[in-house]
Amino acid sequence: MTEIVIDIHQLGKSYLIGHHNQVKHNALRDVIVHGVQSFTQKFKYLLNGNQPILSGDEVEEFWALRNLSFSVEKGDKVGIIGRNGAGKSTLLKLLSRITEPTEGEIRVKGRVASLLEVGTGFHPELTGRENIFLNGAILGMTRAEVKRKFDEIVEFSEVEKFLDTPVKRYSSGMYVRLAFAIAAHLEPEILVVDEVLAVGDTKFQKKCLGKMEDVANQGRTVLFVSHNMGTIKTLCNKGVLLQQGQLIYKGDIDSVVQKYLESVQDTSISKPEVHFEPNVQKEAQLVSARIFNQHQEPCLSFDVFDKIFLEFTYDLHIAARNIVVQLQLERNGEMLFYSFDTDVDPDRLERREPGRYQARVELPTPLKAGLYTLNFDIGVYGSRNLEMVYDLFSFEIEERSFNSRFKSYAARKDGKIVTHLKWTQDCLSPVLRK
Repeated sequence: MTEIVIDIHQLGKSYLIGHHNQVKHNALRDVIVHGVQSFTQKFKYLLNGNQPILSGDEVEEFWALRNLSFSVEKGDKVGIIGRNGAGKSTLLKLLSRITEPTEGEIRVKGRVASLLEVGTGFHPELTGRENIFLNGAILGMTRAEVKRKFDEIVEFSEVEKFLDTPVKRYSSGMYVRLAFAIAAHLEPEILVVDEVLAVGDTKFQKKCLGKMEDVANQGRTVLFVSHNMGTIKTLCNKGVLLQQGQLIYKGDIDSVVQKYLESVQDTSISKPEVHFEPNVQKEAQLVSARIFNQHQEPCLSFDVFDKIFLEFTYDLHIAARNIVVQLQLERNGEMLFYSFDTDVDPDRLERREPGRYQARVELPTPLKAGLYTLNFDIGVYGSRNLEMVYDLFSFEIEERSFNSRFKSYAARKDGKIVTHLKWTQDCLSPVLRK
């Protein structure tokens, strides 16, 4: 008989969003009346147990999650899938008890260890060593139990030299390494991981995924958020698809990923040219982007042998070293490659000054037929992300100019790229029949 370890019923989470309006007041009386009305509206909302996330003159109730109901069985490896704003991170925060639900209930059986935003659960003034024991205590473990795992945590995190340094002096990468090591090694019954593994080098990311597989194979329960469908399919056996705070589909991981890919194609807001509202509060921001073919025509549908070009305009509001602009290309939800703007020009890793920049890049072609998504990222290499835009473009490669039925790169065949290898062969001798 299966054992339910997470049971979610009619779960909802709302926030109060503030808007600054541009009302023109003609008299002091108007200013006072408007201020009192705004304060009264916010106060009533807070009395109902809600939390504001932004200040402003006018308030709006925003539901990050609504009417969510599903259960998770012991030993399940569940991938939480959805586009940006679907409610994935909010769900993990509720499961980790970082925030309280507005409505509904969550029943959890067992200890939960979570790795969400960088540094969540750490006390900045305490050392790495002290935070290991603090997190163990939060999980309900005795000091002796933590000591038994201490050496494994330190070895895995690779922060031994800085173990007695306050974690407020750690880089983002060091934060993540130690936080993941603590969460994975202190033997919780349920491990909750958001896609913070994007911080840190590739070697450590592989190490984390290997450890998560070990945890799952030990019969413990894992909930994992990622935009990388290849990683999700490798690690998870079940999936949950969220869209605009609602549960759209739940089932085995292959069917959930397929539903997600179909939803990206059907409901894609992607256009061949996109523009974003300026936000000077960000350290870096994508201003505009476009995708076009060899004829300079903006489009989201290409022939296998078309050339594909991208153009990005972005603002950098800080001066910093090791700034990297990154592209990630996925086919049918599986990662094909990453590309940095510093790959062929490492001089760009030198100090980059504030300003507006424009970059152009040509994608490697030909590409196999299928649905592709492009993600965009600006970050400080090995440290932190400044701007991330998932599913910036969703585009399709079609077989228009030829039929690949008898080709090695037919869309139905395995493999991720189109290859035209040069074959030379000669008949060395005729076959002699007896």
